[in-house]
Amino acid sequence: MAIKLIIDSASDISCDKANEMGLIHLPIIISFDGKEYKDGQDLTPDLFFEKLIESDSMPTTSQISPTIYEEAFTKVLENGDTPVAITLSSKLSGTYQSACIADEAVGGKAYVVDSLNASLGEAILIQYAVSLVNSGVSVDELVDELNSSKEKIHVLALLETLEYLKRGGRISKTVALAGSLLSIKPVISIEQGEVALAGKARGSKNANNLLAELISKCGEVDFSKPFTLAFSGSDGSVLNKYVEDSRQFWEHGTSSLPILKIGATIGTHIGPGAIGVAFFSK
Repeated sequence: MAIKLIIDSASDISCDKANEMGLIHLPIIISFDGKEYKDGQDLTPDLFFEKLIESDSMPTTSQISPTIYEEAFTKVLENGDTPVAITLSSKLSGTYQSACIADEAVGGKAYVVDSLNASLGEAILIQYAVSLVNSGVSVDELVDELNSSKEKIHVLALLETLEYLKRGGRISKTVALAGSLLSIKPVISIEQGEVALAGKARGSKNANNLLAELISKCGEVDFSKPFTLAFSGSDGSVLNKYVEDSRQFWEHGTSSLPILKIGATIGTHIGPGAIGVAFFSK
């Protein structure tokens, strides 16, 4: 009996990449100008940000339903395997609850792990889960280790603009306007499963310095576990500059830096031009 991992598209692991990794990929539905898209399948990050910039309306997301999870669980169980779902944070979506309802429907034979994360933070927990499964751990060992290790995940992102937080009603128009006039660039984090403001700086240089300072406060990066950098939009040049300016964090720990493109679920609220980092601390 093998362990089969089931993930959602909020992790920003594409459907093709999930298939390569042997994962079952369930898309969150994105509604845009009256049309529905399957995130990570027929709505790529590039296409999403193209639409986001051009549209005057905000996209909306729909959580994955219990029925979809039940169908996935049932298929895995019928093949004689054990389903383990790793979901978007329960503080950000009802997707985790949907998976729990589906688990009840299949008689409690599935396992559900609340990542307490999204996008790049969720992605590195999934990547860690894959490595654990490949090492031959039992399903109980896997779930226990994921629930323990997720507490050591740190996600920090530097935003280019407050405009999309304003559009989504996360901040007021007055705050957004003041931030724009003063060139305020916020740094956000994910704390206990929720998006939080970690700090803000005036101008790109100060913002990069703040991001570096916040990374240092999180503790030493554990390069034995998955880590990633990420950016939103079609232009990764801002991330490239940050990597060069922050070489001291990486040059002695790794020879390569994985890069993830942020997709629709988180991209809706942060907009293009954001850069982020996710890692496990030692």
